[in-house]
Amino acid sequence: MYNFDEVIDRKGTNAVKLERCKALFGTDNVLPLWVADMDFRTPDFILNAISERLKHPILGYSVLTKSFYSLTQKWLLEHHHWDTKTEWIGFLPGIVPGLAFAVQCFTQPEDGVLVQPPVYYPFFNVIKNNHRVVVQNPLQEVNGRYAMNYEALEAQFTHNTKLFILCNPHNPGGRVWTKDELLKLAAICEKHHVLVVSDEIHADMTFEGNTHIPFASISHWAQNNTITLMAATKVFNMPALVSSYYVIPNADLRHKFASFLEVSEISSGNLFAYIGVLAAYEHGEPWRIAMLRYVKNNIDYVVDFLKNNVPQVVPMIPEASFLVWLDCSALGMETDVLHQFFALKAGLGFNKGTVFGTGGEFHLRMNVACARSVLEQAMFQLKAAVEANEK
Repeated sequence: MYNFDEVIDRKGTNAVKLERCKALFGTDNVLPLWVADMDFRTPDFILNAISERLKHPILGYSVLTKSFYSLTQKWLLEHHHWDTKTEWIGFLPGIVPGLAFAVQCFTQPEDGVLVQPPVYYPFFNVIKNNHRVVVQNPLQEVNGRYAMNYEALEAQFTHNTKLFILCNPHNPGGRVWTKDELLKLAAICEKHHVLVVSDEIHADMTFEGNTHIPFASISHWAQNNTITLMAATKVFNMPALVSSYYVIPNADLRHKFASFLEVSEISSGNLFAYIGVLAAYEHGEPWRIAMLRYVKNNIDYVVDFLKNNVPQVVPMIPEASFLVWLDCSALGMETDVLHQFFALKAGLGFNKGTVFGTGGEFHLRMNVACARSVLEQAMFQLKAAVEANEK
């Protein structure tokens, strides 16, 4: 029904993954598997909904419809067993802006904001650029996947630590945190009176056998002390619509956050940001399931290929999302050299691991949300480059 094997030329579309290659890799001649969007066709039900609206000759100011809230509530209940209320939900013009707004709203300059690296690099940006202090609680690798270091976390909280930004599921490691892990985290945050902002944009890309648990749903304390940020844009490949939403059960926190957005004139989005979400949540489940199956098969292919052909590169097997975290330490290259080797010798554009903070050394992040033929080309280019380097 859906052709994920289709190779679509994105040249001439101002695609970030193409336009920034020269600056990042020193060459345009790479397979750009770095930006976290998909090379799959945006689903027809989304494109058709936008096209239908374009039949009307006026693109005037628009408001969110009631169905935005009802469909979002229905989606959260059916997919994440989270029973929410309409008033908890509000529109945001993107997850990363939402992180920045939360930092600005709930902390003051020089306050500490805690993160768990290696982690999605805009976490650092929204803290530093707003003159807050980054506090790092590095994750530990245990049996090939990341785990939280609770003992170290406890020691890092001070009276100046006001906010904790959680990546749930984790990017770049692909961990889907369990309820027990989240409860332990909540207990420490509660003890130190620290508010949690939970980035859950990858929630709907959790693979079969794993269960995404919204942090705010795990306990009464978490419900009343969490700002959850979610979106349909990642899973349905429409990030250019810049559409996301917050879920804040606590009325006082919600009022403070909504008021901040209102006075900053950033509480609304564009017409198509609304339309895309409605179409996705109403018609998207069959496509989502098929896409995840294809992505999981791509991940399995990469894991098997590296194991049998390039064992010096060890993938962390993700439990969610289309991103694969590669440990390249056995190649014996410093991260900058490694990054350039992949780009200039293998012709592969991957994210440099060090941008994700502590623990990113000797690592690269790879996006496998592409046609299998492209992925196969990437793997054979890598194999050839490593073999040539060892001669």
